[in-house]
Amino acid sequence: MQKTSAAAEPQIKSYDPIWSQVRREAEEISASEPALGGFIYATVLDHARLEDAVCHRLARRLQHSALDSGLLHKTFHEVLASDPSLGDAFRADLMAVAKRDPACSRMIEPLLYYKGFHALEIYRLGHWLWKAGRKDFALYLQSLVSRFLQVDIHPAAEIGRGVMFDHATGIVIGETAVIGDNCSMLHGVTLGGTGNERGDRHPKIGRGVMIGAGAKILGNIKVGDCVRVAAGSVVLNDVPPRRTVAGVPAREIGFAGCEEPALAMDQMFTGDDETSHR
Repeated sequence: MQKTSAAAEPQIKSYDPIWSQVRREAEEISASEPALGGFIYATVLDHARLEDAVCHRLARRLQHSALDSGLLHKTFHEVLASDPSLGDAFRADLMAVAKRDPACSRMIEPLLYYKGFHALEIYRLGHWLWKAGRKDFALYLQSLVSRFLQVDIHPAAEIGRGVMFDHATGIVIGETAVIGDNCSMLHGVTLGGTGNERGDRHPKIGRGVMIGAGAKILGNIKVGDCVRVAAGSVVLNDVPPRRTVAGVPAREIGFAGCEEPALAMDQMFTGDDETSHR
């Protein structure tokens, strides 16, 4: 049997449904809003991969006189080349917003407009730089995100995939904080310390946790999987899995409302939640 050379074999292209959907939506926007055509082309249609589009958009969001956006773009691509798995995190975060935010009707919207998504993905790139020993570049990115997007995430923090920052303004995440996969948090959330202590001093948030607007979780405490933290709460002690906490200081007031509160985004508590899950 005659062997077919590798060069003659047909190339199999991988299919990326998320990127395909984003491109379709970009074409629709370009056709319906000609004034945005240049922006849409530069941000989406001029790129071959979602990763390239994300890097372009993030670099543009951080335009600053002291650091050329072209250099930012180049640095972001170097990070992605070193860790291609970041592309999977981009997609998981994009899907998290599209599925959980009722104001989001298209896959393309977080990529183009949502500063919570932008801040989170810049953190991911900065986190890689931090671990690679490029701490000053990582801290500079943190300062730019804080200035332009009003989100302050220390690049040493550990954040899982499939995370949504809804509205995002005023979110603060400290150096030794840890956030599990598939969490959701709203604006004004703080994962902070309790003073000027050194070392491991920030909260450890489990998987699937929903943190309401303005909530403060302080100190090296553990919030279990699938916990619901009510808006405006101040959490100072460990929280067992699948519970709702509320108040200042926060106390347990019942079941988390559902098995995955970060996905349901249900912020209302009723007495039935407690009696039906005793």
